Amino acid sequence: MKAIRRFTVRPVLPDTLRPLADLAHNLRWSWHEPTRALFESLVPPSEAAPKGADPVRVLGALEAPRLAAHAADRDFLARLDAAAEDLDHYLHAPRWYQGSSGDGPAAVAYFSPEFGVAAALPQYSGGLGILAGDHLKSASDLGVPLIGVGLLYRHGYFRQSLGRDGWQQEQYPVLDPGELPVTLLREDDGTPARITLALPGGRSLHAHLWIARVGRVPLLMLDSDVEENAPGERSVTDRLYGGGSEHRLLQEMLLGIGGVRAVHTYTRLTGHPAPEVFHSNEGHAGFLGLERIRELQGEGLDFDSALETVRAGTVFTTHTPVPAGIDRFDRALVARHLGDDGALPGVDLGRILALGDETPLGGEPGVFNMAAMGLRLAQRANGVSTLHGAVSRSMFAGLWPGFDAEEVPITSITNGVHAPTWVAPEVTRLSPDASDRELWELRRTLRERLVADVRDRLRASWRQRGAAAAELGWTESVLDPDVLTIGFARRVPSYKRLTLMLRDKDRLRALLLHPERPVQLVVAGKAHPADDGGKRLVQELVRFADDPRVRHRIVFLPDYGMEMARGLYPGCDVWLNNPLRPLEACGTSGMKAALNGCLNLSVLDGWWDEWFRPDFGWAIPTADGAASADEDRRDDLEAAALYELIERRVAPRFYDRGPDGVPSGWTAMVRRTLADLGPKVLADRMVREYVEKLYVPAAVARRALGPDRARDLAAWKARVREAWPKVAVDRVEVGDGLADDLADAELGATPVVRVRVTLGALGPDDVEVQAVTGRVDADDTLAATRTVTLKPAGGPDLEGRLPYAGTLELDRTGSFGCTVRVLPAHPLLAHPAELGLAALPEETTGEGAGVLLR
Repeated sequence: MKAIRRFTVRPVLPDTLRPLADLAHNLRWSWHEPTRALFESLVPPSEAAPKGADPVRVLGALEAPRLAAHAADRDFLARLDAAAEDLDHYLHAPRWYQGSSGDGPAAVAYFSPEFGVAAALPQYSGGLGILAGDHLKSASDLGVPLIGVGLLYRHGYFRQSLGRDGWQQEQYPVLDPGELPVTLLREDDGTPARITLALPGGRSLHAHLWIARVGRVPLLMLDSDVEENAPGERSVTDRLYGGGSEHRLLQEMLLGIGGVRAVHTYTRLTGHPAPEVFHSNEGHAGFLGLERIRELQGEGLDFDSALETVRAGTVFTTHTPVPAGIDRFDRALVARHLGDDGALPGVDLGRILALGDETPLGGEPGVFNMAAMGLRLAQRANGVSTLHGAVSRSMFAGLWPGFDAEEVPITSITNGVHAPTWVAPEVTRLSPDASDRELWELRRTLRERLVADVRDRLRASWRQRGAAAAELGWTESVLDPDVLTIGFARRVPSYKRLTLMLRDKDRLRALLLHPERPVQLVVAGKAHPADDGGKRLVQELVRFADDPRVRHRIVFLPDYGMEMARGLYPGCDVWLNNPLRPLEACGTSGMKAALNGCLNLSVLDGWWDEWFRPDFGWAIPTADGAASADEDRRDDLEAAALYELIERRVAPRFYDRGPDGVPSGWTAMVRRTLADLGPKVLADRMVREYVEKLYVPAAVARRALGPDRARDLAAWKARVREAWPKVAVDRVEVGDGLADDLADAELGATPVVRVRVTLGALGPDDVEVQAVTGRVDADDTLAATRTVTLKPAGGPDLEGRLPYAGTLELDRTGSFGCTVRVLPAHPLLAHPAELGLAALPEETTGEGAGVLLR
């Protein structure tokens, strides 16, 4: 029989044990080992604490006699008091942010479609969610007043298992909020707080608000599984990244539009400071800007003034390096849901649709692009590694016509990971003065623990695949704690190349079975349920790993998640990453491995491109140029390079032992990874950069833009755009004071640039005139450019042209070029390219345009 109703029965805690409830409902326990240990001690000795079990479930399973015993246990009560006192101090004592600049925002609302905070709250699918969870945790540790905003998916992401043939299978277990570390937000009268969105045809989408406490940070999650909704609307938050196009659109409307309303509801009911900055983690939450425009229009601003106000206080982070990774919707579908019969009545639908126009990016006119909208609604934007920032500037350059890709106003802040979550306690306790032997013995202990965990998981997987216990004796000898262990675990889109290691199966077998220097591989990863190509990659890997000849040296572990990862990163010696360059935006799994002393073996992509050093691991060579155009040839070349590295450099370094049995060369690399690379990959560093580079400037810009100044700025932009076609650059002269033009010059010369410009209806205060210099190639394209601001040099001539002049510093030899341009200028612009307007000479090449230095 099956239950027709489900409810949670909570234990009644004795007064002395009441602090357990507060400890259980703050997810700080997920990265605070003493609190985790406290709850593990509540589990009866006869029961093994399940992996990933959270304190809410532990408390729910406690029976009265055991509760009474703990209530009388003085040692337990002392530990409980210490944990409660520690949490109280953590939540209320000043931290880094409270001692930093007073310009910081009173609060930041951080929107993301997924959050990977703990395995007990499975609201994540991969790197985007884990990054968001680490962002919240480090913000909490630093005291940054963040409010997280997401959705509560009643089925979370899918659980992965394998069929007998190795084909991925998905299950969607129902999540009961009563069994999760969340609480329902209620109005003062005790009724659940409710968010409502209007939908076409007179329908409504209602949502309740659940709050997860992530240390000091509240995470608000909207849940559409409420009785007031019709069945279709009730299922909006059923699955992460599930359903068709309209289902996804409703999810993103609830996240963005509903999320802003949720933040207002939360601050009203709790007294939490209202956010001054809104941060959209990818384009999924981009509709938040439209809701804020609707609110400001209700306060008397017109659309353009509201847009400027919203942009000033908005940060947008892009995580995708390819257009295919962006959410795109049919324009008619968006128009139907956001028009006067939908969620945003009174907001100009034409202006909304223009914000999502992707035609400047070479896209389709009938498509609404969420990333394009996100960038147009945010004055500040960033990629998630230095390389990804460059890729993003190139990918979105069409939104800023007239500017080279390197000038596109998208910066970068390289991702980081939350060390207390991902570092094994033994590594944390390791002394900086530890000997090579101590370091090597620790690495073996962690490897041995991973081997035991892998065997348990492998047996469970084979039982799910239909194997009997009598068939599984071989699993007792799977992996060896003394063999070089390489890990590879991540989502399985094609660009991450799960099966690159299988390009030459005979060579891989030879590496796995090498008589003196064997290698073993631990592989995990989920393919998207709709991605049959990804599932075929998983199946190919599983079938290779099922081969009795090698199954003791390579395993595939299904259902990769946070709890598995916490043992996988510390237990591996090498972390493998072989994406197609430059399609890995950042790739934080290698960072988590590095924090545990695991060395990276990776393509120079994402974070590894900027921080790779031979002390930290190895760079897999990539096939560039003509070879990269042929996918099969490229994969063959890069797989061969991978095999060569493992055989000739990685394995010999691991097995090169001294008389004491310790590989001093290997431990030296581990030591440098921990000491030099470790501090760079921390989420604390990342969040500090977000505060200093983006949140504080956004808050300052937002405060500077009151209603009147917003109207003035909007009017100024409109005036500039209307007048810009008449702005022109006339003859440019580059001289040394003796001649009007230079054909060449000597190093150290300081030639004068003179130019006349036509401004039409604009005045000198509306523009900045610049000389742009740099090296030139055979096509006279400028590179490594520098700009010099030219100053007015007199009154207008008879044709109304204004003279400008300035001095260049020729401090580089070689082919050198110069041009002049006019840009809009206003003190409230965050970047010279913000309007995407630039006036250049009609002819920017030819005699006199380049200066050759000798």
